[in-house]
Amino acid sequence: MDFLPSLSTLITFSLASILLAVTPGPDMTLSIGRALKDGRGAGLAVIAGTNVGLIVHSCLVAFGISALIVASPLAFAVLKTGGAGYLAWLAFQAVRKGSNFVIADMSSPRESLASAAFNGFWVNLLNPKIIIFFMTFLPQFISADDPHVTGKLLFLGIWFIVVSLPIVIGIVLAADRLSAWLTGNRKVLRGIDYTFAGVFSVFAVKILMTQSR
Repeated sequence: MDFLPSLSTLITFSLASILLAVTPGPDMTLSIGRALKDGRGAGLAVIAGTNVGLIVHSCLVAFGISALIVASPLAFAVLKTGGAGYLAWLAFQAVRKGSNFVIADMSSPRESLASAAFNGFWVNLLNPKIIIFFMTFLPQFISADDPHVTGKLLFLGIWFIVVSLPIVIGIVLAADRLSAWLTGNRKVLRGIDYTFAGVFSVFAVKILMTQSR
């Protein structure tokens, strides 16, 4: 199969992917928050949404579209402004409503799994840092003159998801296990609200400061 990289390349890429999977980001923050509020199903739905976003990014890199976006100042500015704005909105919702990132009362409605997946998708898709990261990370494992470069880039993008998926799922399940204890500690829950709001705000600022070159 021409799209498969060498075994040594695959091992190196897998180790790098594991390190990246445990690095905190807005998608991890969102999945933990949904798991704490609405249970493991919502947290896993966020993961599903973010992984769809990763597939889109992999396709963009493989077919060269990401390079065009980064090369266009206007397109890149629109993308990063939209991404930062969405994270800022999530931060505002965390402080204003609280129920987005803490366990709600039994009487409060839970958000649908589709809504959680949708939020995960957009948090990932509108993050220009991921576009730049995929543009610089994936090509390092493929020779520029490889005639099967497109297929290998797509394979590595999917493989990144396969490798990181058990890690992010484990994090969500751990958050779900903590939810029972957190139910009786409302001050801790409110602290989580503000912590997540702060994390989203920091990532929003970082996105706005991201340079295309």
